Amino acid sequence: MTSGQACQAVQGSGDDVSSFQAKVESYGTREDDSAQECKSGEDSSENNSKSSSESESDTEETDIRKSDEELEKNELLPPVESEANSQFRCEHVRTEHNQKEQVTPRKLSRGQFRLKLEAEGTYQCTVTGLIFDVTKAAVIKYSVLSWSKHADYVKKPWIVGGPIFDVSCDSASVLTSIQFPHSLSLNDHESDMTFKVLHIKSTGPAIEPSVDHSMTHVKWHVSSLSPVGPVIQTQEPVHYNGAVILYKVVNNHPSLSFRVYVATNNDSFIKDISNAVKHSDKKFIKIDKPPVCKKLQDGKRYRLISESEAEITPEEMEFVDGSLLKLKSYFEVYLEQPMEFTLSLIELESEEIVWKAKLRECDWILHDQYKNERKRNTISNRRRKSSNSLSDEEFYNKRLKGRDISDGTKAKTTLTDQQLMALAKKMGKDWKEIGIECLKLEMKDIQQIQAKEEEVNVHKFLMLEKWRKGEKSNGTAQNLYDSLKDHVSYEIIQILEGFL
Repeated sequence: MTSGQACQAVQGSGDDVSSFQAKVESYGTREDDSAQECKSGEDSSENNSKSSSESESDTEETDIRKSDEELEKNELLPPVESEANSQFRCEHVRTEHNQKEQVTPRKLSRGQFRLKLEAEGTYQCTVTGLIFDVTKAAVIKYSVLSWSKHADYVKKPWIVGGPIFDVSCDSASVLTSIQFPHSLSLNDHESDMTFKVLHIKSTGPAIEPSVDHSMTHVKWHVSSLSPVGPVIQTQEPVHYNGAVILYKVVNNHPSLSFRVYVATNNDSFIKDISNAVKHSDKKFIKIDKPPVCKKLQDGKRYRLISESEAEITPEEMEFVDGSLLKLKSYFEVYLEQPMEFTLSLIELESEEIVWKAKLRECDWILHDQYKNERKRNTISNRRRKSSNSLSDEEFYNKRLKGRDISDGTKAKTTLTDQQLMALAKKMGKDWKEIGIECLKLEMKDIQQIQAKEEEVNVHKFLMLEKWRKGEKSNGTAQNLYDSLKDHVSYEIIQILEGFL
């Protein structure tokens, strides 16, 4: 497609010049040689720039340009699977993923992720689904943004094709291409559907061509680094991979009240839903049910029904991709008395059930218990910090007084091989750094372990075993917890607390 054709496509039908078309013409569309231009025409200052519109975003999407040293000090959170993209994959998606090296990022503060890639290759983030092609070792930082903050740049016939990300790299020329997950069900569309990307640069928005697309991803040659997301030009109804997200109202009333969001499989959309719930006047907990639903079609009407008597408002709604909308539509479900019940989402025209889930009391009771347990752990940690004036022995004895005899025995018992292997399986690629920094092993110890022809989890286990042997009778869960608590993921901390 030529530049003139691209501008006409953005303009749509008629000769009126839309504001979006004027913006795109002003900044120009990119052609297929944009990948070569990035090597000579863009300097590194582009990497750290953001569009002026992004300055209005909340603190969750700003403050993402921190030094590597400061980021390393942040508490590591567990590499939790994304609510949409990573919780469900079709079989052909799994096959495609196996062709790339799967890497789990560090989750930093304010929703930012950080990947440290050791060498040239193609890597896929297990949380967001992003795929990076790099020519050598690199550090990449990225976060999911909201399309609603860029809605002025996406006017009909253009529509959102997937989540929008802000990506930065310590060396711009090293990151040659990015593949963005898209939310369309292409089985129901023409195979020649054309994806492009909306690139929000410091100089303004631009529509740039994609290199290729698959059933799950859109590939783009990096021209510069700033907010980018896939878009499509179409006047036809679109089929989406869908997701159903449930939240329960938390209050002291015995009745049950839920919000049920019907969304596209788009992390930006689902992040907006999470933020809307978070900033609501009411308190909610997320109900973990399989979110995957059959394809959703733009313009079709859907009804949510309950097998038990429940008030559902509205009774039905027309599905639209709400990525660009600040206010997200949802069904409200109300039951006078708590009970098990089943929800089903039905496409009205065909009467096909596209999603179904059974909700049980344990779905939210267990969550409340877990929340209370975490609260107790937080209070315990605060008490631990406030007792610094006590000697280690005095504080340890004080802790044991608050426990039963079995807990005291567990805390003093040397960790077993089974416990060490459970911890080893949860350690990431930074296990060698943890061994040297936290467990006081030497580099020669790590090299000796790696020299053994075993798989990586065994190497991690042998590292922990080496630490246990060196500690002798002090190779306990409490001692390991104290050594690792500020350096490992929350998931590992939870396992160690279970051993105490």
